[in-house]
Amino acid sequence: MAPTSKILIIVTNTPEYETAGYRTGLWLGELTHFYDCVHEHGFATTIASPQGGYVPIDPVSLAPEHMDGTTGQRYRDRRFMDLLTNTVKAADADVEDYVAIYFAGGHGVMFDFRGADLAELTAAFYQSGRVVAAVCHGPAALLDVRLGTGDPLVDGKDVTGFSWPEEEIAERADAVPFSLQDELVNLGANYSTAAPFATQWSRTGA
Repeated sequence: MAPTSKILIIVTNTPEYETAGYRTGLWLGELTHFYDCVHEHGFATTIASPQGGYVPIDPVSLAPEHMDGTTGQRYRDRRFMDLLTNTVKAADADVEDYVAIYFAGGHGVMFDFRGADLAELTAAFYQSGRVVAAVCHGPAALLDVRLGTGDPLVDGKDVTGFSWPEEEIAERADAVPFSLQDELVNLGANYSTAAPFATQWSRTGA
């Protein structure tokens, strides 16, 4: 099959924390910034979610201090926001149609990015030489991924993500079901972080 220039974006369906009693969902800027960047570089995208259908937005991500110009512009763009009303179910995506998979963040993903469906999809991307990327809480999708050898995908890889000190500062430590930082480390990842809420990134090649 001929190569494509299309990227599969995965976002959460989770609207609320299971125990904390307040809302969560997709962190909007972690979709909009990526979406705009890859489209500017000639890629097409499909937005998918674990269940398919509607994607809730984390209300904290809509606060003025988080709504930069580009995110605010997308939030006011009804045609763009309509992309989140009826997303594709991730398990129905065909890996052969895409060159990469990207997992956006937001606390909602801590409740629905783990499990066999996303793990198998991610393994198929990685083992076929495609790019696997995630931001913030998005690496939760990598925790259950096993390669053909049986090894965890993240074992020995340089990774980062939303840290436990950041959960404590954000007052979400009692609301999330696990520590993303600890889970990555326990699987053998070379986890690193900057100062809380400062910029840090890492890239893992296939």
